[in-house]
Amino acid sequence: MTSSEVVARWLRLVVADAELSPYLIGVDLGRLAAHLTAGLANAFDGNTMPNDGWGGLGLSEAQHRRVVDYLVGVLWAAELPDGHIAQARRAFEVPA
Repeated sequence: MTSSEVVARWLRLVVADAELSPYLIGVDLGRLAAHLTAGLANAFDGNTMPNDGWGGLGLSEAQHRRVVDYLVGVLWAAELPDGHIAQARRAFEVPA
């Protein structure tokens, strides 16, 4: 599964979430997807720099965690190696 396929599935889950979807009103989802895809590809390449594409949307810490949990679920369902899942989680985790 490519990074763009992962992000497409991830965004579908977030958009379907009744609590999270209002935060995406007016957001250019294509641009967000491109940013998230680049961040995920960087994470898979071992880049440890955080790449939070969700910043600036006004999500609470709990909501941000749920967004990252959706990503982990997509990666787990795609049967990616645990190392890739951990790298992705670190790249998109809630900022400290």
